[in-house]
Amino acid sequence: MTKTPKKVTRTAPAAPVAEVIGGVDTHRDFHVAAAKDSLGPTLGTRSFPATSAGYAALVAWLAGFGPISAVGVEGTGCYGAGLSTYLIEHGITVVEVNRPNRQKRRRAGKSDPRDAINAAAAVQSGDATAAPKTRTGPIESVRVLRQTRDLLVTARTRAINTLKALLVTAPAPLRESLHGLSTTALLTHCAAFDTPTADVKGLRGKAKTQATTDLAEALLDPGMGVRTVLGELARIIAHHNTHIAELDIALDALVHRIAPRTTALFGLGPDTTGQLLTTVSDNPDRIHSEPALATLTGVAPQDCSSGRTQDHHRLSRAGDRQANAALYRTVLTRLAWHEPTRTYMTTRLTPNASNKKHLIRCLKRYLIREIYPHLTTDLATLHTA
Repeated sequence: MTKTPKKVTRTAPAAPVAEVIGGVDTHRDFHVAAAKDSLGPTLGTRSFPATSAGYAALVAWLAGFGPISAVGVEGTGCYGAGLSTYLIEHGITVVEVNRPNRQKRRRAGKSDPRDAINAAAAVQSGDATAAPKTRTGPIESVRVLRQTRDLLVTARTRAINTLKALLVTAPAPLRESLHGLSTTALLTHCAAFDTPTADVKGLRGKAKTQATTDLAEALLDPGMGVRTVLGELARIIAHHNTHIAELDIALDALVHRIAPRTTALFGLGPDTTGQLLTTVSDNPDRIHSEPALATLTGVAPQDCSSGRTQDHHRLSRAGDRQANAALYRTVLTRLAWHEPTRTYMTTRLTPNASNKKHLIRCLKRYLIREIYPHLTTDLATLHTA
């Protein structure tokens, strides 16, 4: 008699609870999110409006797949700023993701869901590790004040250049009367020009028609047209000067309040310190070490040896270039007035000064070494106050 083999029932082991990694391709009006299992597979993609309700729906959708490990967000300093702030406030780890590699994009094509999946994959693989700026503390005030000031300075410079360009082709009597004046004196003279205006507020009917006719008659003279424009530009420049001065006062007070130790260093006024604060932002964990700050500001040395040229280094071309420029200006100030810096340059400069640029790069790196403990102390004090 043949025995029937006994049937064995095997119980499948319980599937591990996977963590979810999110990726978001951000836009002005909507965001496209992707969810990936921490073990690899893509779980889904969906679009959400770029509003507070949309942020909440996005988080709820990701949480529906499992515990959220981290979310990679593109454009954390632009369209993704609001979402990043929302996620951080709700205790979710946010990773800043750069734009996809151009070569990969050309090979694989481009779509919003694909970009969101790539953002999640960058976090999953460890390619993206940077923490985004939080933009929720007092340093955000420094950033927006500096941004507005830079805008006004640029507008003022363009207005001054336009005014001087107009003088080149202005009628000879007007051009000769303003020749040789300094910029300040030139602006004062132009602002005082008696020019026709089109003030028709409150005027109606024939009175308004007559006022505009008189204005047109006056501007038939090319010289009067140039004088009118010069006067308007001079008044615009004066207006910009007033607002720039007001912003300088506000920035000076705010930067000294946030970073008193850093601003006390030789050559580091509110401008340089304000730029460094803007680069670091309100989350000091972005600069976990002195080399990290050097990398962030583009002064970290990098090996560039090749062939017969060995043991050769240059500074990183990455990092925040505005912060790098601020450090450069500080080094120039120290070369003019700071005795230890002057001594360093004098003792190491070759007879033909061919290594001066290299020494300035070294001084920028030394400057970061000096700044780091003071800046981190200021930020720590700010967040514990």
